[in-house]
Amino acid sequence: MPERELFAHSRSPRSGYRHRLADHLRGSAALARSFAEVFGAGEAAEYLALVHDVGKGCCAWQDRLVFHSEPMGKPVGIPHKEAGTVLAARTVGRQLAAVVQGHHGGLPDQDKIKDVLAELRGAGQDADRAREATRAVARVVPEILRDDRILPPAWLAGLESPHRRALALDVFTRMVFSCVVDADYLDTAAHFAGGRPRVGVHADMGELLRRFERGRARLLTRRVASPVDGLRERVYEEALTAAAGVPGMYVLHVPTGGAKTIAAGGFALRHAAEHGLGRVVFAVPYISITQQNADVYRDLLDPPEGSEDEPVVLEHHSSVELDEGDGAGAWARLAAENWDAPVVVTTTVQLFQSLFARKPSAMRKLHRLAGSVIVLDEVQALPDRLLIPILSVLRDLVEHFGASVVLASATQPSFWSLAQLDGVPRRGMVEDVAGLFEALRRVRYEWRLGPEVTWESIADEIASEGGDQVLTIVNTTRDSARLHRLLTGAGNGRIRVAVPVWHLSTRMTAGHRREVIRHVRGELAAGRGVHVVSTSLIEAGVDVDFPRVYRAWAPAEALQQAAGRCNRDGRLAEGGTVVVFRPVDGGVPKDLSYKAAMDASAEFFGPDMSAPDDLDALGLYYEKRWALQGIDGRSMGEGVQELRQRWDFPAVADEFQMIDNRYAQSVVVIRPEEPDEERDTIETDIASLRGRFPSGPGPLRRLQPHMATLPRHEVAAALRAGLAEPVIGDLVVWRGYYDPVRGLDADDPEDRGGYVF
Repeated sequence: MPERELFAHSRSPRSGYRHRLADHLRGSAALARSFAEVFGAGEAAEYLALVHDVGKGCCAWQDRLVFHSEPMGKPVGIPHKEAGTVLAARTVGRQLAAVVQGHHGGLPDQDKIKDVLAELRGAGQDADRAREATRAVARVVPEILRDDRILPPAWLAGLESPHRRALALDVFTRMVFSCVVDADYLDTAAHFAGGRPRVGVHADMGELLRRFERGRARLLTRRVASPVDGLRERVYEEALTAAAGVPGMYVLHVPTGGAKTIAAGGFALRHAAEHGLGRVVFAVPYISITQQNADVYRDLLDPPEGSEDEPVVLEHHSSVELDEGDGAGAWARLAAENWDAPVVVTTTVQLFQSLFARKPSAMRKLHRLAGSVIVLDEVQALPDRLLIPILSVLRDLVEHFGASVVLASATQPSFWSLAQLDGVPRRGMVEDVAGLFEALRRVRYEWRLGPEVTWESIADEIASEGGDQVLTIVNTTRDSARLHRLLTGAGNGRIRVAVPVWHLSTRMTAGHRREVIRHVRGELAAGRGVHVVSTSLIEAGVDVDFPRVYRAWAPAEALQQAAGRCNRDGRLAEGGTVVVFRPVDGGVPKDLSYKAAMDASAEFFGPDMSAPDDLDALGLYYEKRWALQGIDGRSMGEGVQELRQRWDFPAVADEFQMIDNRYAQSVVVIRPEEPDEERDTIETDIASLRGRFPSGPGPLRRLQPHMATLPRHEVAAALRAGLAEPVIGDLVVWRGYYDPVRGLDADDPEDRGGYVF
């Protein structure tokens, strides 16, 4: 009697065939090996991928696939990870067995692995099915059975400190997990698409550098000359010279307006070309900068429209959580992004949440960081409360995974005063930082910090003294909406400012914000009157140039970054004006780290004290700010480090939150202004994400420009009121009112009665 043919997945809608289990295991193994060879773990990743779905070989699982899952469109519903977990523990060790056990639901803790292995040594149903599956799969894939063990890389075994070795093994496990789940998803998606796994070719970084240089030359010819162009050219040349240095940790310390984005791009591409690195990842703190930088790099690097060449730049800032455990969520995970592009522009939240996550959709991209240049722009925005684990992981990526890291900012924190970078060489790109700051000083500061300062008084001052071109930056989305109303007369009828007043916050879709920034730049260039009220998303890296900027009281680095939007090109002979104000009725984030930063700022900066661009005062400020958070380091993430040493992946994921979960939900908005064709495309992508079969990352990529961010409690209230509908994971589509200026305005919802706060 012939052996029963074993399958991994149901019939493809394209080919009509089921996915043979042997093909899936071997296909996934080959991909995983190619990914992990970059950091010396090819054999381990190959084996883990080879055994990850061995549990599907038992009769019960096969019967459920053919007679239940396929005809009814439902999950199989029988565990299939245990057989591979046992094989992995025997061959690569219990630590990496977590990769197989977690390849659907997420990396478990070590207690879970111990319990699973103990149970499978017994005589229960799961143990019997695991043994049956192993025997069946070994007949068609005999290489799953090995007598020898696969040893960890020599560098890992050679780490003398148990503390450092445990943390390094945490990162190593995450990187191997990334290779295996990405390989699994690529091979699965290829089956359902009826083709081969889509894996990008190795980029020619030398050619990309030459393309970048040609694009930069075109960009310079289009720009109107400014007094600071010579200094910007000097920064660029020094960055390119530094790129010839050995891989490691680099610092790009350049004042605002010093063309840091272009200098970082030139450094990264030349450094990658010099050292055979395969990818450049730019991470920035705000989506607005992600959009701006992606536009700049696309203009410089992507092939011209109509070309048959593949795009070079991938923009990724979606924070949609896709994993829902086994079952229907498995298809959703195939829509996750895997950063298979030569140049990736993303957010620091996306980068670090992925590095400390446990779910496959968030982690499948991590292996792309090995052998890459990672540019952390506006690095001053990294949260103090997580600084210790962030620096620890960056160090491991540099020392063990072949990455180079660039810390770029006008307000460089004193990171090397912390133990996590002890012994790591600090490689500066710019020689005379102090001289550069002196040459690029272009503003004067005025202060409004008394008890008489209110939103009403600031609105009156902006209207009477601000002039026709003013940018005002505030701390919260509610404050931005409130001040916008005061200036435009919305709600009270008293119009203070006659020129158009624009609004920017994360409650607007990414595409809407991009349109506003593009329009504002055009108005400024034409010399027309324009006012903008924005949250902090505009102050770091967004290339706008106002003669007068108002900034609500904030940490010192935010004040200096805001000043970078004032007289940016140095054309005002008497300098620009930055007014720092502290309204008694203003809001501030309630984070303890933020409070420490505010207290430290008050000690060093203000009238009759230092200006926010004083480098010596900034150094003292960072030391004071960190000291105010406690000497034990727990308020800076030491607790996360302790969990990482225990390889408690679920607890680490819970503890490490770059942003408060209340402010982490994405909402798709179909704006009335969108043309019918675009509206149809959005609805099609939403339907695709809801569909039965995997869609790949394309729909989420296309939906990014149409996403805004809301607090989770507001999303929950909108769902209850029928103003939003679920899409996939935690992504929802908004069906309520969207203000054409302020977006999803917290103070002006469509149906207040439908919300329960």
